[in-house]
Amino acid sequence: MSEQNFDIAIVGGSFAGLAVARGLSQALGPGLRLAVIDRADPAQSASDSRAFAIWAGAKQVLEGLGVWDAIGSDAEAVTSIEISDSKLNDAFRPALVTYDARTDDGLPAAYIVPAATLAAALYRSVADDPAVTWFAPAEIAHAQWSESANELTLDDGTVIRAALTIAADGRQSKLRDAAGIKTIGWRYPQTGIVARVKFEEPHGGVAVQHFLPGGPFAILPLKDNRACITWSSDQAEAERIIALDDDRFLDELDRRIGGRFGRITLDGPRQSWPLDLRLPRRLIAPRFALVGDAAHGVHPVAGQGVNLALRDAAAIIEILADAGRIGLDFGNGTHLERYQRWRRFDSIMSAALYDGLNRTFAVDSMVLRAGRSVALGVLDRLPSCKEVIIAEAAGVTGDLPKLARGIAV
Repeated sequence: MSEQNFDIAIVGGSFAGLAVARGLSQALGPGLRLAVIDRADPAQSASDSRAFAIWAGAKQVLEGLGVWDAIGSDAEAVTSIEISDSKLNDAFRPALVTYDARTDDGLPAAYIVPAATLAAALYRSVADDPAVTWFAPAEIAHAQWSESANELTLDDGTVIRAALTIAADGRQSKLRDAAGIKTIGWRYPQTGIVARVKFEEPHGGVAVQHFLPGGPFAILPLKDNRACITWSSDQAEAERIIALDDDRFLDELDRRIGGRFGRITLDGPRQSWPLDLRLPRRLIAPRFALVGDAAHGVHPVAGQGVNLALRDAAAIIEILADAGRIGLDFGNGTHLERYQRWRRFDSIMSAALYDGLNRTFAVDSMVLRAGRSVALGVLDRLPSCKEVIIAEAAGVTGDLPKLARGIAV
């Protein structure tokens, strides 16, 4: 059995964990000792049909980390956002609200980026970094917390000692449980379905959000006239759709898209997963912090999960870089309390907002739909309100970390 010492151990080699590793190495240099532990080999990327809306604040973070150049050629700028609220079989599905998806400086407020592109760019940024030691594929068999350091025992017997452990291992985080952090949340009676498609007719960079009775249905435009289709459906309907062959599955897609973009063909595998909300009661424990989905598993209705994760990463990078430059203990509780104060409100409010949106629009009532249509119609006639909403969604307001404001750490 070997024992290795590190300044910081990052558990989880996905978007949040890799962003933290990249940012800390960039800020503190090769003298920093980082361990990155992941259950999968990140060099063997799995097929992923998902795509993410990367809003302006998150794009600033990726630019600051030096990875946007590797992403930009695959990123499709969103030109406008349309929102509708209708039944599945309605012959006419009007856009009740249309947003011009630009920030005050005239630049795109959001880009749609394939998940695989983002993962590969973040991995390449740290793959050969001398500050980073990889343990992957590896599972944590045992975790032990002490006043001076944490000890993580891997399934091969390797013991990793670190002054600080950062859990970025997803909404079902085992390490969060091992640290004794309780969560609140619930399962939604919905399943998420995702598929990548190619359209016959140009999509023009338009992102569409249909609020259907079974759950939200989104069209996220990608390069080369492709799109990522994501939607939430009640479990029975989702099981029926997932079991269909490709042709019948495309027929179901076309019913929801309404024939708008001509003939549709599949451009990758279909995927599905159960939906839930999971919020920890705390973001920290002694020498321990949560980032990404481990810190806030939210409903995907607004597609903000990765943006929240990158704000987490930017905040903890800034806090730990400040501490490291003056030689302070990375696991000092004062630093971690600052991180929790900074990120907790955003996490809670975002989870509540997305949960509320899903519940509000999932109610299939003629009266409520009429009320929602009136409210959305009024909003569509208030450009100043729409500008505020776009700014909030873009992540360019509030108490932002330096990276999210385009400032180097």
